[in-house]
Amino acid sequence: MNLKPALHSTKERPGKGMKKEQVLNCQFSCWYPHFKSQTIRSIILPLPQNVKDYLLDDGTLVVSGREDPPTCSQEDDDGEEAEEIQWSDDENTTTLTAPEFPEFALKVEEAIGSLGGSVFPKLNWSAPRDAYWIALNSSLKCKCLSDIFLLFKSSDFITRDFTQPFIHCNDDSPDPNLQYELVLRKWCELIPGAEFRCFVKENKLIVVFDIYRDSMDYPSFRCTNSNLTVQPSPYLSYRLPKDFVDLSTGEDVHKLIDLLKLKRNQQDDEES
Repeated sequence: MNLKPALHSTKERPGKGMKKEQVLNCQFSCWYPHFKSQTIRSIILPLPQNVKDYLLDDGTLVVSGREDPPTCSQEDDDGEEAEEIQWSDDENTTTLTAPEFPEFALKVEEAIGSLGGSVFPKLNWSAPRDAYWIALNSSLKCKCLSDIFLLFKSSDFITRDFTQPFIHCNDDSPDPNLQYELVLRKWCELIPGAEFRCFVKENKLIVVFDIYRDSMDYPSFRCTNSNLTVQPSPYLSYRLPKDFVDLSTGEDVHKLIDLLKLKRNQQDDEES
């Protein structure tokens, strides 16, 4: 269950806007201590000013932390052996080098190790969800500082956290001083269709909806009592409505989701 407010939606939301104090209260380090026992284990590291300056420097994408310069290989149409592209050794060629942050890198390395070796990174508010395509694994799964830097330097969400954190606020109070933080969350394989956003007002849950309902074709969940359901196996944690009893032989939950999607599409076709 995702408890992080959506601050940087690409669509304008109706309403009176937010207050800067409310934005500050939505920082990860503000809400995480209250839900620490219910959410994914995370480590928060203060982000040094020189690291922030490096991340905002868009002159070139040279990633800090890599030991060797990148080499490219390309396989021809006949399937012959790949031919390496050699970088020029011309004395007039300018070699671009990234700055190093040894103390900060050591802290990040220790944090990643304590979280199992793979993490999901983010800043005070946002994660670099818009930059997953640039990673070699096409994922936000990071194993070292250079993985994090590559995503952060390629993300508009991260840049907006740095440069426009109060863009949707309507109060005229001076912008507060911010201490930026690198948040490292233990990597977990989550099912997008099972992620929900919850809205709470005055300690009461008022709205729950699935986060990816506009971008993913997952079926809506329905609640039924135990008398109307069957459990395919005593070793499974979910139950099925009785009108889907023919699926009881399926052991793969993704097959179940595919069949539910097919069922819903059939219903849509019948209604149209």
